[in-house]
Amino acid sequence: MIAFAAIFVALISCVTADAPPPAPAQAAYGAAAAEPVGPAVYAYNYAVADDYSGANFKVGENRDGYATSGSYSVHLPDGRVQTVTYTVNADAGYVAEVTYTGEATYPPAPAPKPAPAAYQPAPNQAAYKPAPQYKPVPQAVYKPSA
Repeated sequence: MIAFAAIFVALISCVTADAPPPAPAQAAYGAAAAEPVGPAVYAYNYAVADDYSGANFKVGENRDGYATSGSYSVHLPDGRVQTVTYTVNADAGYVAEVTYTGEATYPPAPAPKPAPAAYQPAPNQAAYKPAPQYKPVPQAVYKPSA
């Protein structure tokens, strides 16, 4: 019986020695995203015009491979509109052109406020009266009648 057990253990160790190592465990959240195959190609645009907050701007960009172009504009507080038009490529890098449209206007400065009144000391302290001090109520004493 011991010989059979020794042969069985030897056979099992030979089989497991030739087996490939187990595959690494996959993460519970799923496989990793695949790498992009080629250069990116996209186009997007968006704009915001909110009268309540005064936010007013727009953006647009186009990309085809490694060449990118786009523009964005912002309404400045002085009334002008700043527009930046740009291109990006491998030869020239990032090239931007900034333009302003409209005329800058500034509201008149507010009138200066008068200086605050000079410091006045507190009223006469003789008028101060301390809070009354209360004495405890006397305790009733029980006296039995005879």
